[in-house]
Amino acid sequence: MSVALPNLMSEFAIGASTAQWITTAFMLTMAVVIPITGYLLTRLPLRTVFIIAMSSFLLGTLLAAVAPTFFTLVLGRVVQAIGTAIMMPLLMTTVLNVVPSNRRGRTMGVISIVIAVAPAIGPTLGGIILDALNWRWMFWIMLPIAAIALVLGATMISNVTETRRLPLDVLSVVLAALGFAGLVFGLSSIGSAAEGSALITPWIPLAVGIVSLAVFTWRQLGLRDHALLDVRAFGTSTFTMALVMMCIGMMGMFGTLITLPIYLQTVLGLDAMHTGLTLLPGGLLMGVMGLFVGRLFDRVGARPLVIPGTAIVATALWGMTTLAADSGQGTVIAWHMLLNAGLSFMFSPLMTAALGSLPRRLYSHGSAILSTLQQVAGAAGTAVFITVMTTATLAGTAAGADVVEATMSGIHNAMVWGAVIALVAFAGSFFVKSVPADEEPDAVAHSPAPAPETTPVH
Repeated sequence: MSVALPNLMSEFAIGASTAQWITTAFMLTMAVVIPITGYLLTRLPLRTVFIIAMSSFLLGTLLAAVAPTFFTLVLGRVVQAIGTAIMMPLLMTTVLNVVPSNRRGRTMGVISIVIAVAPAIGPTLGGIILDALNWRWMFWIMLPIAAIALVLGATMISNVTETRRLPLDVLSVVLAALGFAGLVFGLSSIGSAAEGSALITPWIPLAVGIVSLAVFTWRQLGLRDHALLDVRAFGTSTFTMALVMMCIGMMGMFGTLITLPIYLQTVLGLDAMHTGLTLLPGGLLMGVMGLFVGRLFDRVGARPLVIPGTAIVATALWGMTTLAADSGQGTVIAWHMLLNAGLSFMFSPLMTAALGSLPRRLYSHGSAILSTLQQVAGAAGTAVFITVMTTATLAGTAAGADVVEATMSGIHNAMVWGAVIALVAFAGSFFVKSVPADEEPDAVAHSPAPAPETTPVH
């Protein structure tokens, strides 16, 4: 949807800060709903959760397609996000329960395509659709696909998980909503604050988010087996370390995805469609690499893949610091492809190592934690890159530089920060535990038997 913002601004007569809510509202909803999915997957049968998720996505897609006002469009995106937020933890929890441990790597490789490649090729598809049709077709094209998925899933998905009757702690829901929404909104507002167009100072929602999450964590530890989101998953060192590395990788990917289009359009003068086509080879490469890397993980484990992966990411980001106003489009494509190759060596091994290290009873909660922190990391990466870029651009403009020169200075500074973060990831990669997937972790192999109140679902 990012490439459609100018069209939306023109059709609904709104400014850029208002139009940005088409993506901000989606991210906020994801951050609020995902923490609840651990409870949903424990309380409800798998097929029921899938039907809820896909029905919500379908309804939101239809609402957005026919939206007569911008408010209705944002509402449709919120309803869409509810379904998306449920679907990702549902997918990973299903894999952990169904796929044998010695094949999880290749399966997670496929999932990494969904998580990582979709944002990379989204601008390309959006640009192509906008070039031939209007923005509503972004939703009309998706509508029959979502409907078919709903019918097939409702018919073919089996209930392979076990449900437990758990009370819903309303206070935990409120704290999670305030905490994660505060973090995502605050981080997303930092860039606007640097431009002087933020609705409120970002430190207020960030403070609310941090305090709420601290209280939320304390309450979850007290609730233990009845927790809304069981944070005891962080007690597994492999899970925690892999999660930290995953978040750093997401920061680099989303920060680059927001910065490169600005460089391509403002500095190199490309239009939206050609900008998307420039980023397409990198996205396609990540898709191919995901399958290849997943199979490698099943053989060698995480560390032998993550170490070279972070080294490649760091090399690519340092390479991007050399981009200039006279750089060729082929140079951008080459560095972007190298970056995505490195990220592909990180994402599926880290996801598989993190979730596979947990006891079975924490699968759904671990999946929800991973999906939630990916949203926070994406917002953080965007905030870091945009804030550094905006600050340096404004300084360049104040010094008398023209728009292109000032923007180039901002992008260079943002890439330097990204490259430094990548070096931190490279140092941390040596601490990732490498447990081949065919050696079931003790925590999983000897997970405790279900509690007496557990009710099998057939």
